[in-house]
Amino acid sequence: MISIDCPVCKEECDHQILREAAELVVQCNECGQIHRIPKPPEPSILTIKAIVSRETESQVCSVEMLANEVVSLGDHIAAECGDDVFGVEVTGIETGAKRVYHATAEEVTTLWTRGIEQVVVRASIHTGRTTLPLYQTAEGEEEFVVGEAYPFGGRRIRISHIKLRDGPVLRKEGKKTVARRVKRIYGYIDGRYQMRR
Repeated sequence: MISIDCPVCKEECDHQILREAAELVVQCNECGQIHRIPKPPEPSILTIKAIVSRETESQVCSVEMLANEVVSLGDHIAAECGDDVFGVEVTGIETGAKRVYHATAEEVTTLWTRGIEQVVVRASIHTGRTTLPLYQTAEGEEEFVVGEAYPFGGRRIRISHIKLRDGPVLRKEGKKTVARRVKRIYGYIDGRYQMRR
């Protein structure tokens, strides 16, 4: 489902996605009108340098974020260190030569972080007009299933597909993986928007 303006009803209505190609073919749930709409743009994902401190060691790692996403001191995110993934807390943000309390991902040159026990699962959630970046702290062995709904980052989402760190994209309903293997979850606010990518 997607909530957009219907050219016949002249108001925002829920639409069923019938086909996805260069454009989406949708059908209005109110009047039955079938029409085409532009496909929402892919979010731009940046890789940011992150220094991860754990106990007495520090290592250079990376963090993936959407370009317009805001990061703040104290945020819990996931850092990739080679083949390993760690849940980290942001303790410092550099934008060029200065340190700040928060910044958009495209402004950040380095994130200073400390390791935490749980992993942080990232999600890109489509809301019809925008893509929301959400984060959820989870135990490493917690399962996520394609097609299922979860409370996530303060919202209830339904998973449309899951990108794995070490494998393919899981798209088939019922396919599952554990939190430590998730690179990013894609989905929509439960009951509002549905789109396969």
